[in-house]
Amino acid sequence: MKILVVDDDRRIVRTTCDILKIKGHEPIPAYSGEEGVEKVRTDPPDCVLMDIKMPGLNGVEALKRMKEILPALPVVLVSAYATDDLIEEADHSGAYAVLSKPLNFPMILSFLSLLGKEESILVVDDDPEFCKTLKDILILRGFHVETETEPQRVMEHLDNNYALAIVVLDLKLGAVNGVDVMKEIKAKYHGKPVLLMTGYREEMGGSIEQARHIGAYTCLYKPFEMDDLFHTIEKIRVDKLKNLLVA
Repeated sequence: MKILVVDDDRRIVRTTCDILKIKGHEPIPAYSGEEGVEKVRTDPPDCVLMDIKMPGLNGVEALKRMKEILPALPVVLVSAYATDDLIEEADHSGAYAVLSKPLNFPMILSFLSLLGKEESILVVDDDPEFCKTLKDILILRGFHVETETEPQRVMEHLDNNYALAIVVLDLKLGAVNGVDVMKEIKAKYHGKPVLLMTGYREEMGGSIEQARHIGAYTCLYKPFEMDDLFHTIEKIRVDKLKNLLVA
């Protein structure tokens, strides 16, 4: 991955870039907030590691300008000391996290590894045509997708492929209530995000409420806009990455 490293301390930039390069990434050095913003504009990176306290344009202000150029750009801020107000401002401005110096490189490398992975999704719906259509659309957006029309085989997918990161689950699976499938998923894979969908908003109202209580991420109502699904999947992914950094 292409990683922009921004810090006014040249020794820190050099050390960080050396470690990233050894681990197979392509580091791009920058020595001020202004230079970092210009690099984002001219040579867009996959991720930014940036110091907060720098002369001129500080890290939070540089972050804001970077987000104007690339709104989805993952930016991790670093500081030897950061006040609660500064951390809150960074969070509101879209930083994935504010980390303390010296950097925990094993954690950063794990974060970058997860950031670079193709998201894997299991779509569960008893309508084969819907499954195929949704799979084709998601694949075009760069996701790895498996589908299942038989609710009793859902756990087999998860057991055989733990990399399946998100389950998109219909609430009405023939004679089976999707809540029962979700209970089974959550019992074994508690942290697995389950995104519900249904075309029966009124009829399934009780099931939707029950599913929310046992940890459903959200529920989309058919026919839904694909942008709503993409936005939700991206939010799940960002939350997971942020949680890794604050673990």
